[in-house]
Amino acid sequence: MNTCTECKKNFDVTKDDLAFLDMLSPVIGDKKQSLPPPTQCPDCRLRRRMACVNQLALYERKCDLTGTAVISNLRPDAPYKVYRQQDWHSDAWSALDYGKDFDFSRPFFDQWKELCLVVPRPNLFTGYEFDENAAYTNHSGKNKDCYLIFDSDENRDCYYSYSVNSCVNCLDCFRVRKSELCYQCVDCVRCYGSSYLQDCDNCSDSMFLKNCTGCKNCLMCSNLKNKEYHVENKPVSKEEYERFRTMLRSRSAITGASTRFDALKLEYPQKYMHGIQNEGCVGDYLVNCKNAVMCFDSEDLWDCRYVFQGFMPLKSCMDIQECGDGELLYECSVAGYNAHASLFCSHILASFSDMIYCSMCPHSKNCFGCIGVQRKQYCIFNKQYTKDEYEMLVPKIIDAMRTSGEYGEFFPIDISTYAYNESLAQDYYPMTKEQVKEKGWKWLDEAEKQGQYLGPDIELPDTIDDVTDELCKKILTCVDSDKQYKVIPQELKFYRQMHLPVPQSSFFARHKKRLALRNPRVLFDRKCDNCAKAIRTTYSPDRAEKIFCEECYLESVL
Repeated sequence: MNTCTECKKNFDVTKDDLAFLDMLSPVIGDKKQSLPPPTQCPDCRLRRRMACVNQLALYERKCDLTGTAVISNLRPDAPYKVYRQQDWHSDAWSALDYGKDFDFSRPFFDQWKELCLVVPRPNLFTGYEFDENAAYTNHSGKNKDCYLIFDSDENRDCYYSYSVNSCVNCLDCFRVRKSELCYQCVDCVRCYGSSYLQDCDNCSDSMFLKNCTGCKNCLMCSNLKNKEYHVENKPVSKEEYERFRTMLRSRSAITGASTRFDALKLEYPQKYMHGIQNEGCVGDYLVNCKNAVMCFDSEDLWDCRYVFQGFMPLKSCMDIQECGDGELLYECSVAGYNAHASLFCSHILASFSDMIYCSMCPHSKNCFGCIGVQRKQYCIFNKQYTKDEYEMLVPKIIDAMRTSGEYGEFFPIDISTYAYNESLAQDYYPMTKEQVKEKGWKWLDEAEKQGQYLGPDIELPDTIDDVTDELCKKILTCVDSDKQYKVIPQELKFYRQMHLPVPQSSFFARHKKRLALRNPRVLFDRKCDNCAKAIRTTYSPDRAEKIFCEECYLESVL
């Protein structure tokens, strides 16, 4: 039993964990540099990796190389050089110009922080060369005519969504794939013309569904398969269905239906784990995984541990946040696309291998402690070395880091590029300003309105039929957060097409509500409520749902 150096809770480092660390330990020259056991619990390690990721907070600023106005996830007053992505990837500058010798009299992370302050970084992380009219996106790529979508690829005409992929004309969705004309859908695939769906597959022209497959023209249903014209899990005529559907066009009616649906869902069992085609897995929201332990929100994992948001296949990886197309990775965050045998790396989305403690170093290999180097090999702290020099110096640096207790640790939160409440960590491990400040981490205070007149209060009509185009010129106030937001013309067109009322809350408030619909990344030991089989699930024992093992759940689906 170990005690976490951060939260002081006890945690286990299993024999399997130690075997993974031995397998992942790098060989430099002819000597294996053994990785030490983690000193933090899995939650604190994940929070540390998340704290270096800002996906949603965007700002207007200028490129420090050209003066061009850009959208960036680094605020204008942040103490970093920010280049427009196409300039950052160009030959207009060289990261080796910032190279420095490692100082053995000082801690590694102190020197890393100094390097971070001088080496330029890209304004966003997108596939900008494949994007079209998608400036207000981040951690995304190959999108066209999209606005405020994040962690999303290959979409068209999508807005205000997180982790949507291969979608068309979807709005306010969370982890939705291959869908079209969907609104307020969560964890859905291949759905069409539907609203307020969760954990559904191949459903269309429906509202308020949970755990449904192949359903069409259904309302307020759960655990149905291949049904049509059902309301509250009961068959109705086409005329009855259309009458019910027409009633769900006002905000007040939708609010009432949502409340009713929350109660209705409790009448039907839930499968202990979200996912399909998994073997030997422990976790949740997994698809096509084998031997994935304590993994979440991932697809195509093989022999992995503590992986979160694996966006493409991963093999033999441990302690991962938002990585894909990689093998033998440890303690990495936002990395992938032909990634191999790398440790403690962040924000490298291009071919790389044998990288240790590096960030933003695409198409590079055999580098240590580097930032922003591109297409390089045998670099240390952005300084070029020969192969022999590299293999002689890196083990000495690792020995010094072992002495200082730094080797084996991911980049500390107190040197993160972003304030804690800008980062992904705040979504999953929320903290107050006082708690963050007490730990010595950065916190970003929201700008005050300072008495600025934003126009008269706008009372949104109950139905979309009473909304005019003038609304897009108005500034609205979120009923949940009191923050200002606007409705863009494409958004208003979507509401009209789907006969939906204009939301009274901002995108960020709506995003938090969608996130709250999903289970937390915490596992509990309990028994199937039908057969008493032992299961590990993200449904805590004190929740109201009936939780079934997979076999019992499949038998229960209508």
